[in-house]
Amino acid sequence: MNTGVKLDSRTIPVPSSISPEAQATLQRLVGADGVPLNALHALPAPEDHTGWRQMQAAVAQHYASANAGQAETLRANLHTLHLESTTVHVATPTTGTGFAYIDLHGGALVFGGGENCRIAAGKQADLHDVVCYGVDYRMPPDHPYPAALDDCMATYRHVLKHHAPEHIVIGGRSAGGNLAAAMVLRARDEGLPLPAALVLLSPEVDLTESGDSFQVNRTVDVVLPNSLRSANLLYAAGADVCHPYLSPLFGDFTLGFPPTFLQSGTRDLFLSNTVRLHRALRKAQVTAVLHVFEAMPHGGFMGAPEDRELAAEVAQFVRQHLRRA
Repeated sequence: MNTGVKLDSRTIPVPSSISPEAQATLQRLVGADGVPLNALHALPAPEDHTGWRQMQAAVAQHYASANAGQAETLRANLHTLHLESTTVHVATPTTGTGFAYIDLHGGALVFGGGENCRIAAGKQADLHDVVCYGVDYRMPPDHPYPAALDDCMATYRHVLKHHAPEHIVIGGRSAGGNLAAAMVLRARDEGLPLPAALVLLSPEVDLTESGDSFQVNRTVDVVLPNSLRSANLLYAAGADVCHPYLSPLFGDFTLGFPPTFLQSGTRDLFLSNTVRLHRALRKAQVTAVLHVFEAMPHGGFMGAPEDRELAAEVAQFVRQHLRRA
């Protein structure tokens, strides 16, 4: 029986329909043999905790190199809070504001904390001119689910003591999008008020990886060319990955959910995550806007004009919903 479409071996060209800067990024991330450079780094098995710690150290060095000198460019004032078992980097704009943005970093639920999270909080505060709370959530292998989500909830409860819910926006990219959506579902289930809006950038909302783009965009996404199944199982630590607190795509949005900004790209491995969540929200009559960028891989083009266009659209969305409140 025919189970799908068989493709001949072929080379997917860099399209001329995107900016020269974006084209250069796609070219730079592929080796001379046509294989994405990121495809050369295999993830450890879920039970290989030593291997995960070694990879975390290597990724942390990569982030440190990428972020070198960026802290000095931030306008916001930064300090760090310790709430229960949670570390939160607070970035306050120089103008002062009663509005808040809770930022949840990406990194496959395993990477991206520390100084990278701190700098990201400063960038969000500068972009939106609001107080940003960057949650430096705990991660596996030492702290699997639900540690990261517990940290997000502790932060949200703290922020609610200082800001009205209608003055709060929650945002996350990739794994941070998973936590942002799961956090809202759990806050709602626990009887907490919902924030004014949610920003989900290429969110990892289905840890079962059941969507079409996990096959169609495999290897085509030069940033995230392969499955994150091993990282997902490491994070879940035996919990059911279909549960909405792990895969928010499968949540019941008819019970209440804030207006949501969703973004992906046509080459994003997580495109199906994003478009399926958009449809689920629409069916539940939740206000949801979807932005899909031409040829964009997971996480964007690393500074191309398309990335600046996306940042401006996110900023406009945040201003709109905070202003409405």
